[in-house]
Amino acid sequence: MFLALLLLAAPDQQARPLPDYETFAAQVKKHLATDEERQSGYMFTERRVDQNIDAAGRARSEEVTVSEVYPGLPGEGNYRRVIEEHGRPVPADKLAKADRERRENVEAYARKLSKDSERRKATRDLQTERRRYTDAIDDLFRIYDIQMVKREPIRGHDTILAVLTPKRDVKPQTPDGKIMRHFKARAWISESDYELVRVEIEAIDDLSIGLGLFARIHKGTVAMYERQKVNNETWLPAEVTWTASARVLLLKRLRLHSVLEFSDYRKFTVDTSATYSSGGRER
Repeated sequence: MFLALLLLAAPDQQARPLPDYETFAAQVKKHLATDEERQSGYMFTERRVDQNIDAAGRARSEEVTVSEVYPGLPGEGNYRRVIEEHGRPVPADKLAKADRERRENVEAYARKLSKDSERRKATRDLQTERRRYTDAIDDLFRIYDIQMVKREPIRGHDTILAVLTPKRDVKPQTPDGKIMRHFKARAWISESDYELVRVEIEAIDDLSIGLGLFARIHKGTVAMYERQKVNNETWLPAEVTWTASARVLLLKRLRLHSVLEFSDYRKFTVDTSATYSSGGRER
């Protein structure tokens, strides 16, 4: 996640000096990785709650979806096996159909990769995506004024709080950078692990999506992202929340609140995959 870099700025003075900038920055860069890369070795449960809310913040409607999440095939996102919708378990026959279709997709992909040309293309696509990520990281440093502020404990870890403010006179070089400049943020980074623990962002401008024809995110949209340390070895997503006011197709005004919760992280193996696909869940 790009905002994992929010900590990199000249330290302020406090009772115990904050980490040296150059040393800390070098260590953070060694630990940078997207969440999808980190999650690729795990399967987990994702619970998503989407609410339409009124002007006072009260829920007018709510939809809950629970999924078992598996690493995706190369070039695609994680695979979500929906097991609960609208507060009810997904029927067994519907699950069986989804499992069958997934197996067919995996087998088709394996046959496709048996060709040298397709393997080379998959490698090129992966390299392109990694370059895009690296370019976005460079843009983050270009766009933001970042200040390390102080230490704060979160989830039992000492963290460095950093504040990120976009520079108005800097032109983004990437599509990701064009989005970043519409947000300010605060981030907390584990001082010992050099990993993002929490980030809070807020839209400081109205932001159009889909050339403004599909949706318009309004100033004041807020989001929070938090990680947990799993098995005392890897930092993985724990919770994401956001509250937004948007106008869809430039007509309908919506107020939305969503929560994503991640749990039951387990190493992805053939055995655990079989356990999930058979409907069981280890605790």
